[in-house]
Amino acid sequence: MIHFFGSQETKIFAVQTNNELSQEDINKLNWLFGNQAKIQASTLDAFFIGPRATMITPWSTNAVEITQNMGIEGIIRIEEFVAGKADFDPMLSQEYPKLDQDVFTINIEPDSILHIENIAAFNQQEGLSLNEEEVAYLESVAKRIGRPLTDSEVFGFSQVNSEHCRHKIFNGTFVIDGEEMPTSLFKMIRKTSAENPNEIVSAYKDNVAFINGPKATQFAPKTADKPDYYTEKEFDSVLSLKAETHNFPTTVEPFNGAATGAGGEIRDRLAGGQGSLPLAGTAVYMTAYSRLKAESPRDWEAGMPARKWLYQTPIDILIKASNGASDFGNKFGQPLIAGSVLTFEHEEGGRKLGYDKVIMQAGGIGYGKKNQALKEKPQTGDKIVILGGDNYRIGMGGAAVSSADTGAFSSGIELNAIQRSNPEMQKRAANAIRGMVESDENTIVSIHDHGAGGHLNCLSELVEETGGLIDLDKLPVGDPTLSAKEIIGNESQERMGLVIGAQNAETLKRIADRERSPMYEVGDVTGDHRFTFKSKTTGEKPMDLEMNDMFGSSPKTIMTDSKISRVYDDVSYSLENFHDYLENVLQLEAVACKDWLTNKVDRCVGGRVAKQQCVGSLQIPLNNVGVMALDFNSKNGVATSIGHSPVSGLINPVAGSKNSIAEALTNIIWAPLEKGLKSVSLSANWMWPCNNEGEDARLYEAVQAVSEFAIDLGINIPTGKDSLSMKQKYPDGDVIAPGTVIISAAGTCSDINRVIEPVLQHDEGAIYYINLSQDDFKLGGSSFAQIQNKIGTQAPSILDNKGFAKAFDVIQDLIKNDQIVAGHDVASGGLITTLLELCFAENNLGASIDLTAFEEKDLIKILFAENAGIVFQAAKNADVESILTENNIAFFNIGTTTETADLEIKKDSIEIGLNISSLRRKWFQTSYLLDQQQTAKGLAGARFANFDVQPLTYSFPKQFTGIKPEIDATKPRPKAAILREKGSNSEREMANAMYLAGFDVKDVHMTDLITGRETLEDIQFIGAVGGFSNSDVLGSAKGWAGAFLYNEKANTALKNFFARPDTLSVGICNGCQLFVELDLLNPEHVQKPVMQHNDSNKHESGFTSVTIAENDSVMLSTLSGATLGVWISHGEGKFNLPLDEENYKIVGKYGYDAYPASPNGSSFNTAMMTDKTGRHLVTMPHIERSIFQWNWAKYSKGRQDEVSPWIEAFVNARLWIEKQ
Repeated sequence: MIHFFGSQETKIFAVQTNNELSQEDINKLNWLFGNQAKIQASTLDAFFIGPRATMITPWSTNAVEITQNMGIEGIIRIEEFVAGKADFDPMLSQEYPKLDQDVFTINIEPDSILHIENIAAFNQQEGLSLNEEEVAYLESVAKRIGRPLTDSEVFGFSQVNSEHCRHKIFNGTFVIDGEEMPTSLFKMIRKTSAENPNEIVSAYKDNVAFINGPKATQFAPKTADKPDYYTEKEFDSVLSLKAETHNFPTTVEPFNGAATGAGGEIRDRLAGGQGSLPLAGTAVYMTAYSRLKAESPRDWEAGMPARKWLYQTPIDILIKASNGASDFGNKFGQPLIAGSVLTFEHEEGGRKLGYDKVIMQAGGIGYGKKNQALKEKPQTGDKIVILGGDNYRIGMGGAAVSSADTGAFSSGIELNAIQRSNPEMQKRAANAIRGMVESDENTIVSIHDHGAGGHLNCLSELVEETGGLIDLDKLPVGDPTLSAKEIIGNESQERMGLVIGAQNAETLKRIADRERSPMYEVGDVTGDHRFTFKSKTTGEKPMDLEMNDMFGSSPKTIMTDSKISRVYDDVSYSLENFHDYLENVLQLEAVACKDWLTNKVDRCVGGRVAKQQCVGSLQIPLNNVGVMALDFNSKNGVATSIGHSPVSGLINPVAGSKNSIAEALTNIIWAPLEKGLKSVSLSANWMWPCNNEGEDARLYEAVQAVSEFAIDLGINIPTGKDSLSMKQKYPDGDVIAPGTVIISAAGTCSDINRVIEPVLQHDEGAIYYINLSQDDFKLGGSSFAQIQNKIGTQAPSILDNKGFAKAFDVIQDLIKNDQIVAGHDVASGGLITTLLELCFAENNLGASIDLTAFEEKDLIKILFAENAGIVFQAAKNADVESILTENNIAFFNIGTTTETADLEIKKDSIEIGLNISSLRRKWFQTSYLLDQQQTAKGLAGARFANFDVQPLTYSFPKQFTGIKPEIDATKPRPKAAILREKGSNSEREMANAMYLAGFDVKDVHMTDLITGRETLEDIQFIGAVGGFSNSDVLGSAKGWAGAFLYNEKANTALKNFFARPDTLSVGICNGCQLFVELDLLNPEHVQKPVMQHNDSNKHESGFTSVTIAENDSVMLSTLSGATLGVWISHGEGKFNLPLDEENYKIVGKYGYDAYPASPNGSSFNTAMMTDKTGRHLVTMPHIERSIFQWNWAKYSKGRQDEVSPWIEAFVNARLWIEKQ
């Protein structure tokens, strides 16, 4: 039965139930849908746009769970339908001529198990990408076991043994120009770790690579299966590094493709050893040219005609993919702290090159405990467990289809590989794993992510050494029409598989139930070396194979190719056109401002971000390196960076590989690393158009160069991935992606306070340039060549590998000894871009540069060549020149800073004057044009108008000392609690702020309040935390509020708490939304305040400022008059206050009253409010993520504080309670 709520003119909620709704349930749903009434009709005759009937959306999953938590039973599905005809994405939505009782009816019966007599035909029909040898192998298996293989077995083999999963090319034999190469690609990569093991703990054999980390302090509840207090425990850490590509799904459906790419990579970092924890993410996007509509022509985009794009336009991909990856990280609670963008296409010599099959790489860093870093061997009788969501017809065959050229199959097969993103479900599963990892004894034996190949891949790899029996009936099914093959092979993403001892499963079950993470015991480890799915009810076995047959004697891949020498047209230029060249280079997506990416992605969640993309008073994305603190106590952290150079690789694959590593290293060099270069490990991700003439030979050269360069540098590559079908097929010809290696670097940062930023400083020393490539300046493969629709004939490389390594460590020593105050790499856009960017982040900052000492006479080459190098500013009175000279490192003293916004460049008799302010706006323009595609109400224009006139300025409280609170250990600590719900993601930073201020802090989940495990009776201070409870479905905090309103024990606990006169509360972000929704601030008002979507209609992320009014708030009174920097990150942060301002206690307003510094359009520029007593505070800005100096993206110069002024808010809370 389907019930309709809402308005036929605007939006309808269709509610599918097992039975009639009671009036009480209808009333609850009216409230949930924002006072939308039930429509007394079974059919609505009008046009609507809604989700595809066959795809139960994650929105629906969350909405149904909200109703369950409100005590409404029997609801199966809820979906939104928008009235009228409009543009929609056919990958996700469809048009409905009417809504009736069959709107969710899917006329599909589950297919029975098929016995495949003709494997070759089945392979072709299903798009399984099996080659002839693999088909023959499966035929031989069927013959040997005396029966035809089932559809599940053939499908399973294709997924488990796909190129995507098994990396057959990297393990294969290469024959180039008739000569068999001496070693495989994978062996060359492994050789780096054999030669330079350095800090490796685990490589090549797990979901992630682990390297040794420093000692760290765990801050976590004592136990995870009940409400408990936070404690601190020291442990030996390992750091995880991983990067994954999700190219095919992102090409076809960018939002969910990139979202699940980000999610899959997070799951990898959850699945290291016996369990590990993600810290921060990175992202790389590469597409064809965006073809933005700019005021001045972007001529370089006209060199190759636009194609009839198969699925999405490049601009759609850039916006939707970055939205998807951002959305997943934002909702899961992982900050994204580094990234890159490249757009490229080129036609020459009869070949079309371009990223039509896009690259979407999700990477990241994390950590674990050293004593849990290696998986244990499952034992017979151990339980096989699934954590997470249901099975849907999602991603069927994604592993195999990802191994083929996009466009090679029918669109039906390719659409069938589309993903479904549910970050909130994955967060629940992650929290259950976190509870095990943080316990004194983690009893997880082995763990694996669910991704390509679904249960087939995940569970078979878990029991590969032993064998396992899976009960098909115990696998959760969200779609009753799924066949056995679809149940065991679908790629519903938000799941983890693990093995745990039978005696320990109950502990995990208690934790999972508390976290609302579905948990299913689906099978047993058998020890018989068979992999079997069997239905206990029917006795059918869709899969029953020996492990050896499953993982196959798949024939070794042989790659036969010949080297092809391609010479591309060279660039031509004239110095008189310098300004035109510069303005065009500054508009290329690779060079231009990335604010359109950073302004929508959370860069502060978790409270441990020490360095993210944005920098300076203007907060623009320029930083070299991302850095995360490992804990809240020490100065230790982990640094990460990215490098790639595919266009130079077109000229010379060796140069492309070396430049890619060099770029990653010239970015990470600015973080002080514990052991210098030896601290660094790399991930190499290979995207290549294999099986195209000359490309396999180029790949071999490129991998060999990466291996040899890493070995010479003394570092290793313990992880990576390959995607070797980088070609888009069109009816009128193919477009081949340039062979690309993306390098991710990571290592232990020994002092998160000493990371160097790319911002020149007044009153400091000289500016220096070092050409780390030691090559002549060459323009091939550069952005300069790109704006002329050229590739060029010669690309720079690294000539002295050992010299590069030595220079790296000398710079590291200078940083550790405080002799460098600013620094930046030379990469996309060349030296001129580096010099400008060093001036961009502040107003009234410039430089006077003299390049006369350069031997090269061609100023265009000097300024635009992308030779690997660095520019840095020495500290005042630092003697860096003698140190560089002693170490035989060639350098140039090129200039000094100035106090006007001009860059003056001199070379011999040539003098060039550049206005930094105008060029910064030109550099920002591409970001503005892209931002227009994602930002509502013309606010992209407001951002463009205001970004450089809203510099951060602060006024600190006079009494503030910057010293950590001193806690009297002889006194009992007052008791505080953090309140969280499924989807919350900010509990640790809130708890730590309370703990640091002197509270004992209890972890309280909504399940604790609903069940009565927790009553809050002994708690005096609560903090409702940030995040995306229920994924913000039906409105921010609506579902969370419903769990309070419609569960008696939870409702009573909260009401009793707020009725007591000796209590305090703070609601931050999602917690603010909760308290406003529950009307806890001004219950006497008839007209209620509402939290609404930001005016921009997108997530807003930024480091802004808040001015605290004169106030009598308990928490903020000592900060009256201060203007402080603070993080914001929210989608529904707009205070809509219906009464005049004097009716509210507004205690904090944004430092500027215009967008983007004022990010959401709130009434009266409101950022923070209290109730009339001053005891209960709500704030959208994240003061709990701004507690330490290193949390701030821009701090007051010259200060060295242990804590920021925001700690006073929490100390004031403790002092008030102690007086009661």
